Amino acid sequence: MATLSPPVTVHVPKPGKNGDSSLPPVYGDGGRGDGSPDYASRLRRARLGLVVAMAAVVMLFVAFTSAYVVRQGLPTLDEKTSTYVRDWIPVNLPIALLLVNTGLLLFSSIAAELARRQITRQAALAPIRSLPGVSLGPGKGLPWLGITVVLGGGFLGGQCIAWRVLADRGFYLSTSASSSFVYLLTATHAVHLLGGLLVLLYAATVSLLHRPVESRRIVVDVTAWYWHFMFLLWVYIFALMWFVR
Repeated sequence: MATLSPPVTVHVPKPGKNGDSSLPPVYGDGGRGDGSPDYASRLRRARLGLVVAMAAVVMLFVAFTSAYVVRQGLPTLDEKTSTYVRDWIPVNLPIALLLVNTGLLLFSSIAAELARRQITRQAALAPIRSLPGVSLGPGKGLPWLGITVVLGGGFLGGQCIAWRVLADRGFYLSTSASSSFVYLLTATHAVHLLGGLLVLLYAATVSLLHRPVESRRIVVDVTAWYWHFMFLLWVYIFALMWFVR
């Protein structure tokens, strides 16, 4: 007498990307065929998001620059004399202090690059270190990430001192249009730099928690490139304030 066996469920793997059957099947979202995270793909997406964010920041400062240059040559109406007068007052910038701040941010950017290269080497050697019986030494180096945070904090502290010096010289936010633009440009840059500093602190915290080195590399890599961008943006702002006065 014939018997019926229970049905068997067969899991068919998905075809490779773009429907190409020659590629290995995809077993999960955002991972490789063995189920492990695809950190290379995550890094590419993170860098793409960084480029989009930097483009938005560039557009913002382009708008500020246009308004800055146009307002400098734009006369205003004097209500007492009913005539147009030029009320643009050159701001007495603390050049020496701003140069020191620029140096701090430069060395901070160099430290960020060294931290990025350090974590990249560690990520490349991670598969070898995981092999049993293989020892590559402790692999320790200077804490470039911490140095970046300290120098970045020193730059922000120097900017606060520069604003105090401007106030002591009689240049406040509402003194004139020229001083208003100086505060606007420097404060907007400081806010964006503070955001990068918070991400660096997060990366340092993740390092202390011994997260996977590939995951830490993504945070450090993206933040380092953002830090370089912040340095170049500051050089542009400093040159703009210095020469367009």
